[in-house]
Amino acid sequence: MEIVLLERVEKLGKIGDVVNVKPGYARNFLLPRGKALRANKQNLVKFEAERSAIEARNADDRKQAEILSDSIGDLTVNLVRAASEMGQLYGSVTSRDIAEAVKQAGFDVDKKNVVMDSAIKTLGLFSIRLTLHGEVTKQIIVNIARSLEEAKTQLQSGKAVISNLDEDDNVEIPAVQLHKENTETSDADDSIADDSILDDTQDTE
Repeated sequence: MEIVLLERVEKLGKIGDVVNVKPGYARNFLLPRGKALRANKQNLVKFEAERSAIEARNADDRKQAEILSDSIGDLTVNLVRAASEMGQLYGSVTSRDIAEAVKQAGFDVDKKNVVMDSAIKTLGLFSIRLTLHGEVTKQIIVNIARSLEEAKTQLQSGKAVISNLDEDDNVEIPAVQLHKENTETSDADDSIADDSILDDTQDTE
């Protein structure tokens, strides 16, 4: 499907670029999130007429994202979860969980800003990327432990607090960096856009 980008999209292009993408990626991600429009004649004419306003709005959004990134700083969020002695979580940590933790730390982010390959299923320290704008990203540390006390120990040692079957000691689990951009929604309850609700005159905000 041919689309025209309304903002910079990693690995695709910048504002105004007309690119070909898979229909599912366009319908489920780019179009409903206001990142692009279908590249038909009507939309291309509309885009050129509004290009200056779109670029100005994008510049303002980028500035706000940069301010947010600076305020986040070197953030570490602690998530307390039940887990086995070997560090396997009884459940998983999703983008929604991480976004909620960042919000509780005082920063306005959404699960759509959290970039993950998949849910996290073990204790440990994880470097997670937040996409605050098409041109602004921020790395934070997510510290998943059984308690806040263990979270403190993990942060100090860089090791997950788990049992070794051979030794009554802690086993180091290296921090994992999840950086591959999820091109589809990361949680099952994200809505899937249908052609019937994708208006070609979609708001570009």
